[in-house]
Amino acid sequence: MANRTLIQAFFDTAARRGSAVALRHRVEKTWVEQSWTDYAKDVRRFGRALMHSGIEAGEHIAILGPNRPEWVIAAVGAMAAGCSAAGIYGTSTADQVAYIAAHAGCKLAVVQDHKQLGKFRAEAATVPELKTFVLMKGEPAAPDEVTFAQFLARGDEGDVAASDKALDARWQALTPKSPSMLIYTSGTTGTPKAVIITHENVVFAAESTKLATGISEQEQFLSYLPLSHIAEQVLTLHGPAVVGFTVSFCEDLNQLGDFLREVRPTVFFGVPRVWEKMESKMKEAGKSGSGFQKKVAAWARGVGLKTAQRRQDGKSPPMFYGMAKSLVFSKVRQRLGFDRCWLCISGAAAISRSTLEFFFSLDLPILEVYGMSEVTGPGTLATPQSFRIGSVGKVLPGAELKLAEDGEILMRGPHVCAGYLKDSEATAALINAEGWLHSGDIGEIDKDGFLRVTDRKKDLFKTSGGKYIAPQPLEGLLKGIPGVGQAVVVGEGRKYAAALLTLDPDACKAEGRTSEVMAADPSVKARIEAEVAKINKTLPPYETIKKVFILPNDFSVESGEMTPSLKIKRKVVNQRYAANIESLYEGSAGAD
Repeated sequence: MANRTLIQAFFDTAARRGSAVALRHRVEKTWVEQSWTDYAKDVRRFGRALMHSGIEAGEHIAILGPNRPEWVIAAVGAMAAGCSAAGIYGTSTADQVAYIAAHAGCKLAVVQDHKQLGKFRAEAATVPELKTFVLMKGEPAAPDEVTFAQFLARGDEGDVAASDKALDARWQALTPKSPSMLIYTSGTTGTPKAVIITHENVVFAAESTKLATGISEQEQFLSYLPLSHIAEQVLTLHGPAVVGFTVSFCEDLNQLGDFLREVRPTVFFGVPRVWEKMESKMKEAGKSGSGFQKKVAAWARGVGLKTAQRRQDGKSPPMFYGMAKSLVFSKVRQRLGFDRCWLCISGAAAISRSTLEFFFSLDLPILEVYGMSEVTGPGTLATPQSFRIGSVGKVLPGAELKLAEDGEILMRGPHVCAGYLKDSEATAALINAEGWLHSGDIGEIDKDGFLRVTDRKKDLFKTSGGKYIAPQPLEGLLKGIPGVGQAVVVGEGRKYAAALLTLDPDACKAEGRTSEVMAADPSVKARIEAEVAKINKTLPPYETIKKVFILPNDFSVESGEMTPSLKIKRKVVNQRYAANIESLYEGSAGAD
């Protein structure tokens, strides 16, 4: 595996797939399709246009935009010209945008529209080398701006045959060790680092995932999470280039439900927050059913959980599975747009066991994948044939996995990145002399090789009593409380653990009240505290949550409390709600 570059794999796939649909995007209510042949033509046109624009082999371009064909054409087109792209999150601020463009030395940026372009303009003095802006939407308003169509047309200027020959020379000069992409970590703390992802990395990750799961060219995938994130790139860029399946684009996360029902994907990837929101909406919808319908649903969910347990053990479904599938499971799948989906994946952050069991009970098994940008996405993965509920699966075929003495998860293999751009010190701390990557996560590996991630090493905290607490498992339990949205466990240097909780917006909406009103309602707090007390009975005394504070608003990317990949920024939360946290420990001098 991984003995070719991704651009070589892409051109091979395009030649093989020909008129088959590669990319689909919706214009108003009509789906526009692009074949593999036309996709490859546009990639070549973009690559030639880069050369005509003076972009040299080995340089980087920036891409800031939503999930659209232009994003992937630009990224693969950059590879065709011997370059690589640096994706920028749409939620990034002007200074963050400028930092990435300057750090990567970008001379050209592909941007969504003038609003996003304004972020580059606001910090123009810090990115003087950036001379060309290619607009996905809108018309040029300055000499250095050009539409995407106009930029592709540049690739058709002059002697196209000669340009094509020069383009071929560029990508054929690449090796598996050449950079293919720059992934700027969204960062829960500090300045983002640029992960250098090589062609060997991406081809290996795609081929190994295909080998483990059986993903084929017949798949239908819906791309909706930020393409600057490695997880989305694996399934929108790398996987299709190697395997040849179809990608449909959803630009707006708020329209995900509608797009799911239209696309009916066969493979679907969601971060935990996406699954949690889906679970919340389904539970609220279930409340409106008749008493008989609720009884049937409860019975079917019991069958679903037994089915999951038996499949986990390699056994056939239990009696009455067929009836439960006919009465409930198939209808749920159809309503969600999952009637064709055989592979549902969760990754990028920890997902609570309660959410996993909810979907398993509806015969919608969510299989976890574990990894990070620095291992090109997946490091371990569960498959329909090999999974354990609550485990993130087994090591990727062809890669290695082990635990350090302190329980830190270490990984080695062709998927391990080349390091961080312009940061040799951080690279040395990441990958040791033997090639083992230090993940920063703590985990356990069972006798069958299944990995369970227990927490981030840096998130572990010690109480004043000297007990170490891993917050993520506790937060998973708290998020399983009906009506709770997010949870952040605190207690560093304190007598006990406590938690900040937010209310689920959908649950509040269903009750016809705002989250601010419900957060201030003593009866809501009493109900939640009663559920926390039940959880505490299952925990060691030092891990019990002694107090909770219910915040009036949910965490969000826009408020800066979550990363674009929907992970909690603990440092931001701890700083922003310092007074609330302090109130949880007032008069706690004698508490234990």
